[in-house]
This record gives sequence, structure tokens and C-alpha cells, in this order.
Amino acid sequence: MGIAINGGTALLFMRGRHGDLNVRGAYLHMVADAGVSLGVVVAALVIMATGWLWVDPAISLAIAAVILASGWGLMRDSVNLALDAVPKGIELAKVRDYLGGLEGVLEVHDLHVWAMSTNETALTVHLVRPGGHDDAFLHQVCEQLSHRFRIHHATLQIEASGDACKLAPAEMV
Repeated sequence: MGIAINGGTALLFMRGRHGDLNVRGAYLHMVADAGVSLGVVVAALVIMATGWLWVDPAISLAIAAVILASGWGLMRDSVNLALDAVPKGIELAKVRDYLGGLEGVLEVHDLHVWAMSTNETALTVHLVRPGGHDDAFLHQVCEQLSHRFRIHHATLQIEASGDACKLAPAEMV
């Protein structure tokens, strides 16, 4: 029963396991539960047929190794999400090159890309563009970030010169 129920539940999660970290975790959990149930049944049948008691711990170690190997990527991606790392599949250098190649952009700095959730990515950046900005420019950049890099939450700060945010010591509080 455990093999069928957990295996069937894993099949329900199989389609979404690549796009969402939570779904992948649930999928791996159900697969592991089905594997443990299968291991128990196989070990019991082998022990009943042969009397080899060592089969039980051997199968337990094999199951533990499979769970560790399959869960390693899930743990790595979870830690990256918690630490606001650049999400897998986004190359920061390509994002920087795209932004630096925009018409009128002289400098790109303070670029940060992080995952807001398992399927939402955010970006903040300062762009030096002496000609200023207009809404059409901002709209086009945000649309391209979404289309090219799947970054749907972008905050762009346009600066007239590279030192727009630097205060002189007397102006600092």
C-alpha cells in the first residue's frame, strides 16, 4: 500500500518538480517514502527466502545513499534561496552586459539579482545615463529583463553621472 500511495503521489508532483523548489521537495519526499516501502518489502522477501539478515541493513544503507544524493541539490538550492544568491539559470555577467549595452548607458553598478521565491526573481541596479530617462526606456528595459532573463521584478535607478549617490563628508549625517 505504501509503495502505491507514495508512488502515485510522487507522480502527481513529477511535472512541477523542475520549476518550483517546494514541489521538488514534496516530490523527492514521496519518492523516498515509496523507495523505503519498496526496500522494506524486498528485504523481508530476501530474508524470508534466504535467512540472510544482513540484507536489511544493506538495503537501509542503499536507501540512505540514494536519499542523500537526490536531496543534495535540493539542499543546495534551498541554501542559495535563503542567502539571496543569484538564482540558478541566470548568468549575472550576461545581465550586466545587456544593461551596459543599452543606448545611452555609460556605466552599470550596484547590480543585484536574487530569488524572491522559488519562481520569482528580482533585480536592482544603478545605470549611469547622462541623458536621463523616460518611461519608455524604463518600460523597455523591464520588458527585456523579463523576456531574456525571467527577471520580473526590476528596480532601476538612473543617474546623470557616476557619483550621483555619493555625498561629500559635510553633507553626511
